[in-house]
Amino acid sequence: DERRMRTAMPFVQPVQQLFERLPREDKPGAMSFLAITSDKGLCGGINSSVAKITRFGVVDEEAKGNTAKVMVMGNKGIGALKRLFGDRFTYSFEECSKQPWGFGAASIIAEQVAATNPARLKLCSNKFRSLVSYETVASDCVTIQEAQSMDKAEFSKAMDVYSFEPSIYEVWTDLHEFYYACVIHGLYLEGVVSEQSARMGAMENATKNAGEM
Repeated sequence: DERRMRTAMPFVQPVQQLFERLPREDKPGAMSFLAITSDKGLCGGINSSVAKITRFGVVDEEAKGNTAKVMVMGNKGIGALKRLFGDRFTYSFEECSKQPWGFGAASIIAEQVAATNPARLKLCSNKFRSLVSYETVASDCVTIQEAQSMDKAEFSKAMDVYSFEPSIYEVWTDLHEFYYACVIHGLYLEGVVSEQSARMGAMENATKNAGEM
């Protein structure tokens, strides 16, 4: 899985860097959260930490008077969030690991996310750091609505360093959906590798404790 992640990142990162050039402005409005968890357990608090950061995000947005919507990948995230926020669920994606993960699966999920037309979007996931560490983050994702509401001069300034054929305005919707798929694909692979590392640590500790008993 780490090899798959290393192989995918050179394709994912250029698309992310393209959209990171766009000017960002924190505006009020409905916020959608996509929590990326796994279908399996026995890996410490790796899934509960994603559920926790999603839960805090929903509470924070609703305290500001904004509507919060939740989408979840993975059975563990669904189980952790459905009891409190079941009425905020728009989509849930279960058994993502039943088949080998690939860009096709990420594209299907991205298509469903794009269909909800989120005003703002945060992706809650685990970022792989090393075999012994990971970081749980809620990263902002540029939405189609945000891109359409940007200042045209600032938008052109950010995008003019790239050449598009046909013009960017003709391909923007398809490019944006491709961006969603790339981000989801990369974050899911990072989450899988983080999960495997955490599971190895949890099993090692369990074996050690059993031996001491």
